[in-house]
Amino acid sequence: MEELDKLQQFQQKIDAEKKIEPKDWMPEDYRKHLIRQISQHAHSEVIGMQPEGNWITRAPSLRSKIILLAKIQDEAGHGLYLYSAAETLGISREEMINQLHTGKAKYSSIFNYPSLTWADIGAIGWLVDGAAIVNQVSLQRTSYGPYSRAMIKICMEESFHQRQGYEIMAKMAQGTPEQKEMAQDALNRWWWPSLMMFGPHDNESAHTGNAMKWKIKRETNDELRQKFIDKTVQQAEVIGLTIPDPDLKWNEERGHYDFGEIDWEEFWRVVNGNGPCNKKRLNHHKKVHEEGRWVREAAAAYAKKQKNKQIAA
Repeated sequence: MEELDKLQQFQQKIDAEKKIEPKDWMPEDYRKHLIRQISQHAHSEVIGMQPEGNWITRAPSLRSKIILLAKIQDEAGHGLYLYSAAETLGISREEMINQLHTGKAKYSSIFNYPSLTWADIGAIGWLVDGAAIVNQVSLQRTSYGPYSRAMIKICMEESFHQRQGYEIMAKMAQGTPEQKEMAQDALNRWWWPSLMMFGPHDNESAHTGNAMKWKIKRETNDELRQKFIDKTVQQAEVIGLTIPDPDLKWNEERGHYDFGEIDWEEFWRVVNGNGPCNKKRLNHHKKVHEEGRWVREAAAAYAKKQKNKQIAA
């Protein structure tokens, strides 16, 4: 009975739009759901640095290099915010990284695709970060306080990332025929994976029910995907690029765009570790993590030394 009373009070607090804070009582399933979602989000930010880091030395101008460096630095910071938010739920960062390296934790499937040309950097900023913004704006109102507050700063920076990518695509679309073709090719390759970022259909998602009940999520996968499509189609028209979907058309009755069916076999193939770059991305993260071990150990030793000095004083 005591447990039922706590559950009822917990749900009443959420229904009253009050934030759940780390010291508050929460159901174990709520805590596990948040750890899974926030750690996956953090892993995605960190792994997502790889496709863009590949282009730092090959950016076509000093300005574009500086902007790309700033963006990648932001993504590292986003990972830091999110790992810190997840740690308030009682899991260590070391455990989260271990779950990533052993395959127990996932990251967004979008980062398992290669960045072949400079136009891909534009497509990543415009489409991938654009899809992230649609999802993350909703997460600013998530029920867990530390996650909600982290998303406010992250969304501000993601909007810069989206504009950076759109600017690249717009310039290339207005450039030479070869440049426009490169931009269109990047859009063709990144469009469908970007739609997959929102996850499976609502009736096939194992986590949507509780996420909506607990107001961890405020909008479903399909609602968020539709919002992204409606916004992005118009942006493509402005710069003269074509969305690679023959079934795409405006539905006056619905007030939304109808669109073609996503290749869900490809989605699950990539999610389950068989995408173009899954092994490459994960192996690179493991390698760099191990190479940076001495930095973490040195920082921990210095912190211990300073603490001992304070105790002695």
